[in-house]
Amino acid sequence: MSTHRYTASSKRSGRVDQPRVLIVDDETRYLRLIEINLRASHYETVTARNAAEAIAIAAREQLDLILLDIMLPDKLGYDVCQQIREFSQVPIIMLTALGEAKNIVKGLDAGADDYIPKPFSAQELLARIRAVLRRSSAGSEDSPGVLRVDEFEVDLEQRRVFQSGKEIHLTPTEYKLLVELMRNAGKVMVPDRLLELVWGYQHEARPRLLWQAVHRLRQKIEPDPSNPTYIHTRQGMGYLFASERRDESEDE
Repeated sequence: MSTHRYTASSKRSGRVDQPRVLIVDDETRYLRLIEINLRASHYETVTARNAAEAIAIAAREQLDLILLDIMLPDKLGYDVCQQIREFSQVPIIMLTALGEAKNIVKGLDAGADDYIPKPFSAQELLARIRAVLRRSSAGSEDSPGVLRVDEFEVDLEQRRVFQSGKEIHLTPTEYKLLVELMRNAGKVMVPDRLLELVWGYQHEARPRLLWQAVHRLRQKIEPDPSNPTYIHTRQGMGYLFASERRDESEDE
């Protein structure tokens, strides 16, 4: 199946546009509250009240972010997230009243970039959105060029990842995590440092976010995710991207 590549709104027309956010929630009060706060903060909004509408909009519209409620009338948000991931890598934040660890992990495992338990404040919501959008646009700002580690190659300007010449489609969080691990190939990265580099904000479940992101990334790049070749866990220390060589070069 062909995969729609996520492109930030600021690059669609060569100018800085309002980020476009799809809000998916069947509760009118939450839908209206989120929409009002986002528009007041200069976001463009699109809304959907069920899974079918959300999937259809995600397939046809150019979006920068999706806020996706778990409890929808026609399908669970987990399933919606998985379906969207079949054709798009647009950042997804899950909105959930189900705060148990198993539900949070299930949402992250479905391909979500973050989650926010209900109820939440407007300040928290906007902070999470800004953090996810920063991750999705990171890459061209710091060091344009190509990052290479063994059979992996990352085009930092276009945020595209190749393994042995084949493109790998990653979510913005997975992309940022891989880049940080590759830039520090051969070194053990402690969890707190990775969390700061990738998520960049305080979070009560940050270790779980990191563990789940590493798990998802391994599913996409490892020949045998249960016996990793590239991303190794160093118990009590952190994660190490194993490599024989590393090269970062500027575009000609």
